[in-house]
Amino acid sequence: MTGAEIILALVTAQRGAELVVARRNTAQLKARGAVEIASGHYPLLVVLHASWLIALWVFGHDQPVNTIALIAYLMLQVLRVWVMATLGSRWTTRIIVLANAPLATSGPYRYLRHPNYAVVAGEIATLPLTLHLPGIAVLFSILNALVLFIRIRAENRGLASWRALSEERAT
Repeated sequence: MTGAEIILALVTAQRGAELVVARRNTAQLKARGAVEIASGHYPLLVVLHASWLIALWVFGHDQPVNTIALIAYLMLQVLRVWVMATLGSRWTTRIIVLANAPLATSGPYRYLRHPNYAVVAGEIATLPLTLHLPGIAVLFSILNALVLFIRIRAENRGLASWRALSEERAT
């Protein structure tokens, strides 16, 4: 196995494990009365991330590893863990809202409104650079920006509507 294949195998396993955690958290949140909002764009997100990983495997499996870019990617993993630890059982890949649950304001959410999206944007650019694939970094960064534009707008609109509905029900 090449160094690139080891990295890609670890990233693929990580993403698979995260999907398991996200599905479990989503089911638990829904069992507590949470609802998914703005789900229409979710298939785009799945296709984007799957295509990104596939492109990295196809074009990067035999590439040398750029150590500096790898260190940057690993630093992003620390931030990813911080985001997930801050949200705990509320972390999911979908937009799930639990009535009367406050928005996260601790951890990285003290500094950014959407820290997970910032981490993902960094990962989408940095991992291809780790494998000397700047074209893939640029292409998927642009595609990710488009999907995040849709997702963040949908999330913000949905959260605002959900908060208004929750407040109305509370009175």
